[in-house]
Amino acid sequence: MTTLTQKPWLESYPQEIPHSIQYEEKTLQSYLKRAADEFPDKVAFHFMGKEMANKAVYEEALKLANELRTLGVEQGDRVAIMLANTPQAVISYYGALLAGAVVVQTNPLYVEREIEHQMIDSGAKVMICLDLVYPRVAKVKDRTPLTHIIVTGIKDYLPFPKNMVYPFIQKKNTGIKVDLTYSDTLLSFTSLIDKGKAEEIELSIDPKQDLALLQYTGGTTGPAKGVMLTHYNLTVNTQQCEEWMYKMNPGEEVVMAALPFFHVYGMTTVMNLAVRMAFKMIIMPKFDPKAILKSIEKHKATLYPGAPTMYIGLLNHPDMKKHDLSSIKACISGSAPLPVEVQTKFEELSGGSLVEGYGLTETSPVAIANFIWGRRKQGSIGVPWPDTDVKVLSAETGEDARPNEVGELMIKGPQVMKGYWNQPEATQASFREDWFLTGDMGYMDEEGFFYIVDRKKDMIIAGGFNIYPREVEEVLYEHEAIQEACVIGVPDPYRGETVKAFIVLKEGAQVSEEDLDEHCRQELASFKLPKYYEFRDELPKTMVGKILRRVLVEEEKEKRNN
Repeated sequence: MTTLTQKPWLESYPQEIPHSIQYEEKTLQSYLKRAADEFPDKVAFHFMGKEMANKAVYEEALKLANELRTLGVEQGDRVAIMLANTPQAVISYYGALLAGAVVVQTNPLYVEREIEHQMIDSGAKVMICLDLVYPRVAKVKDRTPLTHIIVTGIKDYLPFPKNMVYPFIQKKNTGIKVDLTYSDTLLSFTSLIDKGKAEEIELSIDPKQDLALLQYTGGTTGPAKGVMLTHYNLTVNTQQCEEWMYKMNPGEEVVMAALPFFHVYGMTTVMNLAVRMAFKMIIMPKFDPKAILKSIEKHKATLYPGAPTMYIGLLNHPDMKKHDLSSIKACISGSAPLPVEVQTKFEELSGGSLVEGYGLTETSPVAIANFIWGRRKQGSIGVPWPDTDVKVLSAETGEDARPNEVGELMIKGPQVMKGYWNQPEATQASFREDWFLTGDMGYMDEEGFFYIVDRKKDMIIAGGFNIYPREVEEVLYEHEAIQEACVIGVPDPYRGETVKAFIVLKEGAQVSEEDLDEHCRQELASFKLPKYYEFRDELPKTMVGKILRRVLVEEEKEKRNN
C-alpha cells in the first residue's frame, strides 16, 4: 500500500476525493449509450439554436457507424475527423468508435503538408471534414491511404431559417464557397445519417489494450508522432475528472464547450466528461468572447474548462461586467501557465473557482491539478490526480530529486499512453521503466505540490497550441533567400507566447517580412506563423556549428528587463 510519505500530496486531499478509484473497464462509446439509456430526453447540446437529446445523438452516431462499416471500415481501422466544434464532431467521434474504428483527430487549421503527413502516418481510410477545409484535403487525398471523404457544413445542424442564411454569411466572412459534386468516394454526411440504420454493432474490444484514439503531437526532433491512447486511458482520465469535480451532478450541469474537441484537453474535460455525466454542452464553433459571455448568462453555464487566453479574452471584453456569470461553479485552466492576476480577477467577477491543471497528450491529458474546492497554492500546478504518481528526476544525480530540487517531471498512472504509433524507439526513449518522461522541468515542495519552472526545452505554447520550432524553421529554410533560421517563443499578452524568428540571409539576398509571412502561410497553420522577425548577420553557435537557441532566449529576456 502506498504511504503518505511516498505520496505526500494525499494529506491535502479533501475527504470527497478518493485516493484510488475503482475504474470501469468499458469502451469510451459506452458513455454515450449510457447517457441515452439513463437520460434519453435530456438535452445533450445546444448549438446556435439547435438542440438534440442524448437518445437522438446516440441514434445518429449509430447510423454513421453502420455507414462507415458499409464503406469498408473494420475494427481497428483509423477514421480521421477534421471538424470544428459542432454537433457533427460529437456524432463523428462516437460514431467512429461505435464502428470499432480508431479516431484520428486532425486540426482544421492544418495545411496540405500537415494533413498529408498525418494521413499517411496513421493510415486513415476515411476522413470526415468541414466543407471549408475540403479543398485542402482533396489536394492530398491521392497521396494518402484515404479511400473516402465525408463532408459536412456548419449549416447542416442549424435550425430553420439559420441553415438557409448561414452559407451566405460563411462566404462573406471567409470568402470561400465550396461547390461539391458527390460521388462514390466523396460523400455527404447528412445523406449518410439519413440512410443509416440505428443498429448496434457487435464488437470485441479490450479496453486496456485496444486503441480509441491516435492524437498527434509535434516533436522537437522530428515529424509529428501519433500518441496511442486506449479506451482505458481515456475513460480513466474522464473518471478521475469526475471525482475531482465532486460537486458536479449527473444530468444537471451545463458546460461551455469552447475548447476544441480535436485537442485532447477539450476532448476529455469537455466532450467525454459531458457525455459520461449527461451534462448539457453549449457548443461554440470558435472562441468568440462576446458570444461566450452571452451564452454563459443565457444558459446558466456551470462549468467552463479553458485556456488562459480564453479567460484573458473574456476579462478584456468591454461587455464583461454587463453579463451575469454567477452560475459558474468551476473552471479548470490548462494548455499554458495561468497568470495569478487572471485567476484572481476572473474569480472575483464570476464567483466561481478557477484553478490550473497540468498534463500532456501522452497522459490523456490531465495528471496534476489544483483542488477546485480545497487548498491550493499560488504558482503551483497542484497535486497528482488519484492513482497518479509523479516524481522529479534530478538533473544533477539522475536519481529521485529532493523536495524543492529542480529536475524533470516523471509520471506513472493508468492514463499514461500505450506509446507512439509505429515508433518503438521513440516510445522506449520516453520511458524509464514504467515512468513517462515529460521533458518538463519542475519541482515538488515538502507537501507534495508541484511547480513548473521551464516547459519542454524548445516548445512554444501559443493560445494553448503547441508549436515546435524545428517545424517552423524547416519551412523558413525552404525560402531561397534564407541561410540560417532559428525560432523561439517570446511573451505575448494574449496568447501567452508567440513565435519570433531570427534570420540570416544569404549573401546578396533580400527579402521582406511580408514575403516571409506569405511563404510561411503556404506551409504552416496560422497559429504557427512567426509574428516577429529579426534579421542578423550571424547567429550564436557552438564550436561544432550548432545554433544556440538558449542564447537567443536569454538575449530576449535581457531586452525585456532593460
